[in-house]
Amino acid sequence: MGNSTATADATATDYRIAARIERLPLSAFHLRIGMIIGSSWFFDGFDALAVAYVLPALIGLWKLAPSQIGILISVGYLGQTIGSVFFGWLAERVGRVPCTLYTLLIWSVMSFACAFAWDYNSLLAMRFLQGLGLGGEIPIMATYINEFATAGRRGRFSLSYQVLFSIGLAVVAIVASWVVPAFGWRWMFVIGAVPAFLALPLRRILPESPRWLASRGRLAEADRVLTGIEATISRNGARPLPPIPDHLPQVTPARTRFSDLFQGIYRRRTFTVWVMWVCTYLVIYGLTTWLPSLWHTVYHLTVQQSLNYSVVTTLVSLLGALASIVFIDLIGRKPLFATAQLVSCLPLLYLATQVHLESSSVLVLVSFGLIGNSVLALSLSTYTAEIYPTEMRALGTGVGNAWLRAASVVGPFLIGSFLLPRGGIAAIFIVMGLASLIGGLTTLFFAVEPRGKVLEQLSPSL
Repeated sequence: MGNSTATADATATDYRIAARIERLPLSAFHLRIGMIIGSSWFFDGFDALAVAYVLPALIGLWKLAPSQIGILISVGYLGQTIGSVFFGWLAERVGRVPCTLYTLLIWSVMSFACAFAWDYNSLLAMRFLQGLGLGGEIPIMATYINEFATAGRRGRFSLSYQVLFSIGLAVVAIVASWVVPAFGWRWMFVIGAVPAFLALPLRRILPESPRWLASRGRLAEADRVLTGIEATISRNGARPLPPIPDHLPQVTPARTRFSDLFQGIYRRRTFTVWVMWVCTYLVIYGLTTWLPSLWHTVYHLTVQQSLNYSVVTTLVSLLGALASIVFIDLIGRKPLFATAQLVSCLPLLYLATQVHLESSSVLVLVSFGLIGNSVLALSLSTYTAEIYPTEMRALGTGVGNAWLRAASVVGPFLIGSFLLPRGGIAAIFIVMGLASLIGGLTTLFFAVEPRGKVLEQLSPSL
């Protein structure tokens, strides 16, 4: 009788997965998994835009028409949209680490395959397949790293590594300006294949998320993984860990169903975060893809001046991303996001009424319009992963990222096919400003605040 009671008490203590993760101090273990995830994020950003910088070489080589160029860009985003949803769904069933491995292998191997494309159609097919991995990687990595972070530092911890995606977007432009002229376009895809070498050590080093294991009812396995992590951080007991906090909820075993995204408290959260995704990336992709052309055709700058202006807006956007790391846990997600988008809408709407401003003034105002949206662009994957329970965290984040990909197609198409031809530059800034305004108001009135809350308290299982 006594032994049975002792065993039951020990088991209850051992299986307090969320509470045990919450008490872990920041350690070399966290930095190690962060750098592995961050390096993948960097190359994800690099590969996402690599095709944009090889297109100038391919246009002349393969005699590509404008419609073919558009399709080649869009097919990658189509693959990313499908990959985000599919691998988000799969990660709830087979685990975070296997899906991180699958997606990494797909996009890095297909990047290598793109280097051997022999014509337009072959590159088109390979870019679609590469997109499946690129789209699936980000929501799973955001989910995984969230599940190891404590409530007090979760935002900063996640964004510190996710910012490497934004850095990858900037680095690819610098690398391409040297590699493509010197070595040819194929080498850009070869460089993008480097993450394939991370695949095997990734599988050996990254432990499965104890939260996910517990949500699948694999409590003994979750306990075993977490015990190993505790031993690593405590140096096998040489450095005692803080006490396990009381009154934190258990991770509840639960089924994953797509329909649960629209049940209970998650219905409002789902529609809110979808609007936030669409509004943010309508502005980000709409403006950043068209600005170089707008500088040249509307404001009559030289090609070199247009590229220089685009570098300025890219660097300013990166400042917004870096600022979000500092403020996300300091003032909270909701006030940060709402303020960023509402402030960003002001210069964009002002530009709609002042179409004859000098290009230098437009540069300043557009930069302020982009900097706030860049805060959300970096933070939304982390935020989305926070507002769903463990059994649908990867799925919800994957679907959210799918809206990113959809906006990345719609934004540039909307500007090129409707706004610029029919309403001119003013129409572009009106729509971009209204998108920021709608996103900011949606966040202000409907978003939840995750700051400082343990995931199981913030997002309980249905």
